[in-house]
Amino acid sequence: QVQLVESGGGLVQAGGSLRLSCAASGRTFRTYTMGWFRQVPGKEREFVAAIRWNPGFVDYADSVKDRFTISTDTAKNTVYLQMNSLEREDTAVYYCAAGSRGWSTRSAQTKYDYWGQGNQVTVSS
Repeated sequence: QVQLVESGGGLVQAGGSLRLSCAASGRTFRTYTMGWFRQVPGKEREFVAAIRWNPGFVDYADSVKDRFTISTDTAKNTVYLQMNSLEREDTAVYYCAAGSRGWSTRSAQTKYDYWGQGNQVTVSS
């Protein structure tokens, strides 16, 4: 199975940037959909971005489109989420995930099989 280890969270000022990493061990994620989700207290976990190495699909939630970039480094078996122009509303615990289901379910957290431990991102003004 796939093991996911996240890193890169922290405290940043509004307008700043941060990059999250999600390193996979075990089975390669090249055949999986890799996603980023985020969650704040009292709210459901929400979709942020997803990528599928083959054939190279990417997708973003409207709230982060044009600010966040999801990418992969297949040699390092790692998925990244580059977050620019951060806003207070981006404050959340960010989770990476891997799923073997089809691309059409990329935004549904219940369709993912493996999850990282969570990574706190706090944006201050």
